[in-house]
Amino acid sequence: MSSLVKPVIAIHGGAGTMRSKDMTEEKEKAYRHGLTLALEAGRAVLKANGSAVDAVTASVMALEDDPLFNAGRGAVYTTNRTQEMDAAIMDGRDRNAGAVAGIFGPRHPVLAARAVMEKTEHVFLAGEGANEFCREIGLEIKPAEWFYTERRMKALEQEMERRRNGGEENDPSRRHGTVGAVACDVFGHVAAATSTGGMTAKFPGRVGDSPVIGAGTWADDKTCAVSATGHGEYFIRYAAAHEIDARIRWGKETLEEAAQSVIKDLVKIGGEGGLIAVNAKGEVCLPFNSEGMYRAWMGQDGEIHTGIY
Repeated sequence: MSSLVKPVIAIHGGAGTMRSKDMTEEKEKAYRHGLTLALEAGRAVLKANGSAVDAVTASVMALEDDPLFNAGRGAVYTTNRTQEMDAAIMDGRDRNAGAVAGIFGPRHPVLAARAVMEKTEHVFLAGEGANEFCREIGLEIKPAEWFYTERRMKALEQEMERRRNGGEENDPSRRHGTVGAVACDVFGHVAAATSTGGMTAKFPGRVGDSPVIGAGTWADDKTCAVSATGHGEYFIRYAAAHEIDARIRWGKETLEEAAQSVIKDLVKIGGEGGLIAVNAKGEVCLPFNSEGMYRAWMGQDGEIHTGIY
């Protein structure tokens, strides 16, 4: 099969981000380094003529291993001081998809989502059933101490104290921690993957948009691949990722027009966050309406770019 486009890939490490006044030069360097490593993992797959599905999987796995980001090892805590992780993946060739919610133990939740897609007749597994499935198929399982980070526990304690004192929320990044990747491979196929620990101090059992196909994750070769990050409740209510697809498919909007419009429309209902999107033409779009969004991308120039604010 001949190459249709030069491969492209984009990743995000969450919108809302650390407030600019709290960002030190050292912290910024660490975030950009983590984003670069994760992008390079996916770029290497694409440069070897690998599939978009393999590329987004590789990038998200790298982000899940980096405790700076709210997924896998860096997952935040619920009000019960537990960690519950969600993930999804979607293949633009045939809309095949897999998702998991409320899992704990698998080192890489994105691999759990991919296993649901490839090894079962289902799309979505949740809770203990999903955990048992992960163990049965032999995914790498890590103990609780492997996922523990002092930073995330401190964030939980601060949020619980704020609630007890009736204080105003002043850190939007509490709601927006997610990682994701979208890619278009040399054959013009797109894919998307998203993984998250959710919201700091969320109710146990809460599920956001990340594992919801059509809300936080979407891929179809005919339109686009999308991975979202933000206040998940609003992205679910707006079916944000599929809304972009619909605007392209039926409204004949460009990728840029559709993605930017959806992010602007979310503001009207109180939704804050951002998304990354690509299409089979190799176009890349990374809109957000929050103060910032951790992001990195490789366009058709083949170069790695990173951004925060």
